[in-house]
Amino acid sequence: MDYKETLEWLFSQLPMYQRDGQSAYKADLKTTEDLLEILGDPQKKFKAIHVAGTNGKGSVSHLIASILTEAGYKTGLYTSPHLKDFRERIKINGVMIDETFVVEFVQAHQREFEKIKPSFFEMTVAMAFDYFVREKVDVAVVEVGMGGRLDSTNLVEPVVSVITNIGLDHTKFLGDTLEKIASEKAGIIKKEVPVVIGKRQPETEPVFHSAAKANETVLHYAEDHYDIKLLNSLEPNKQKMDIWRDNEVFLEDVDSGLLGRYQKENIATALQAAELIKEKGFRVENDHIRDGLEYIKKNTGFIGRWHVLDLNPLTVCDTAHNQDGIKAVLEQMDDLTFDKLHFVLGMVNDKDVDGILSLLPTQATYYFCKPDIPRGLDAEILQKRAETFGLKGLFYNSVERAFSSAYNNARPLDLVFVGGSTFVVAEII
Repeated sequence: MDYKETLEWLFSQLPMYQRDGQSAYKADLKTTEDLLEILGDPQKKFKAIHVAGTNGKGSVSHLIASILTEAGYKTGLYTSPHLKDFRERIKINGVMIDETFVVEFVQAHQREFEKIKPSFFEMTVAMAFDYFVREKVDVAVVEVGMGGRLDSTNLVEPVVSVITNIGLDHTKFLGDTLEKIASEKAGIIKKEVPVVIGKRQPETEPVFHSAAKANETVLHYAEDHYDIKLLNSLEPNKQKMDIWRDNEVFLEDVDSGLLGRYQKENIATALQAAELIKEKGFRVENDHIRDGLEYIKKNTGFIGRWHVLDLNPLTVCDTAHNQDGIKAVLEQMDDLTFDKLHFVLGMVNDKDVDGILSLLPTQATYYFCKPDIPRGLDAEILQKRAETFGLKGLFYNSVERAFSSAYNNARPLDLVFVGGSTFVVAEII
């Protein structure tokens, strides 16, 4: 098989949660354990930073990886889902896994795959861990897929664990309260491994403290130590900031590759993690942090979060897909000056659709669409549900047509926004 045929086999043979939903979800680690045993338990052979959370874990993972790359380390990065290319999930110093490795890995283990029937995610995690060992990475940043306790990535042996924040997402699998979801995320806390918590939340603090006590480790709340002060910028595709640590200036006039006001919390979380990573013996200097922030896109291929596609009219996409994420995006919009909002909106059918629709501004023109995956919510159904919240617009038979209509209808001083689902953004970028 060549690379294209290999991907077609993977997508057709292995259930993929991002596409298929609940049928691809497994509530245990047995299959991943079997896969990794076949590979010689690669998860035990590299140092890892493990990152979980409801929102922001992708941004935090990319930023930590960028800082470590600037510090001169050969840095692996495992994230999900991918937007355009499967290989986005597995990178070393920003370079995607080689197509040849993907083909050879599948060919070498195809019989085992057919026998034990892993999910797409389980196979991808095993591939990433094997690749990191074979390429002799110094460290790998590993992003949790869903939850934590039963996530396939939870077999790594981290030097630092990170939990960004807790929100209501994937409630069918993780629970319908913040406390229940926090309990699943707290499953990544390991014995004597220091933990960064991005945000203090009264519902989740007791859960994390209990897990930390049981594992004889210490929690470090990023918001207790770091404060990100954004500096005014007249350019929508640039962001400068001052960073304060423990009430003193830490770094001034930093250029950030992370746009969006909501990234302040993620930056603080990543910097707290970098501090603990340094305590674990890694050489991480202030210049590495400054450059890691500025060159995150170059170092990691970071895309999809407050991603500016065009300036005339200002056109932005963002992968936010739950209530907390959408709230953060809408707050960012409040900082902008524009005449009219053109909102390209598509969603998947297992999210809290009404909860998200209830947040959206009625003073906008909507272009409803369905992401091209089995989980995608029918555009006409989305339009009708949106109407009950006072949101008006037409539905389209593809994301591309919805976007083209919005972009062509917009005037130079308007704002075009694309979002509601990672998979809508993937079709536009």
